[in-house]
Amino acid sequence: MAITKDMTIGEVVRNHREAVGVLMEFGMGCVGCPSAQAETLEEAASVHGIDLDKLIENLNKAV
Repeated sequence: MAITKDMTIGEVVRNHREAVGVLMEFGMGCVGCPSAQAETLEEAASVHGIDLDKLIENLNKAV
């Protein structure tokens, strides 16, 4: 199943443990924080000033 911008960080991490490293590389060090669990990748990218398309591309390559 492909990772999409509408998936929550919690969902991605639960289903694809290998995605944690990619998220950390992009500066999302709080992947285990309770508030991050319900945040979508799109929301997180916006908050952190991350290129969403590049993040999604790298996550899908990793999984």
